[in-house]
Amino acid sequence: MRGPVRSAGLSVMARAVDLLSRREHSRVELARKLARHLAPDDDPGEIERVLDQLQADQLLSDMRFAASLVRQRSQRYGDLRLARDLRERGVGAVDASAAMAQVAGTEAQRALAAWGRRFDALPTSADERGRQGRYLQTRGFSMDVITQVLAGKVDVAD
Repeated sequence: MRGPVRSAGLSVMARAVDLLSRREHSRVELARKLARHLAPDDDPGEIERVLDQLQADQLLSDMRFAASLVRQRSQRYGDLRLARDLRERGVGAVDASAAMAQVAGTEAQRALAAWGRRFDALPTSADERGRQGRYLQTRGFSMDVITQVLAGKVDVAD
């Protein structure tokens, strides 16, 4: 039989370390995942204590998570999508903007690269322009950038 807080704390800590060993997580994201595994008689405050300990030991960092997510996704997605993904995962504005500042290339260059992986030629009809524009828009690129890409006005060396 389990003891009340002690074995629950070990269980929560072990699960948290296991999740962090696979990839970086934000504090909010990790708390959500850990909460799903709490038994009805477990202390919900244990999750916060474990997260505090992980942050103190520098095993959990929203800044590291934000930098990792932005680095992995920046070549496929625009600034709007990256910012939304960070916000949804509970990353604070300071950490999110610091991570976004580290993005390689301008948003226009990244949009052009994403467009080039999918399309061979600039749109010649309104329907094709709409289709290509929606493709870039769903990936979180701004309308100004989409307009530049579809007009062929983005220089790769910008």
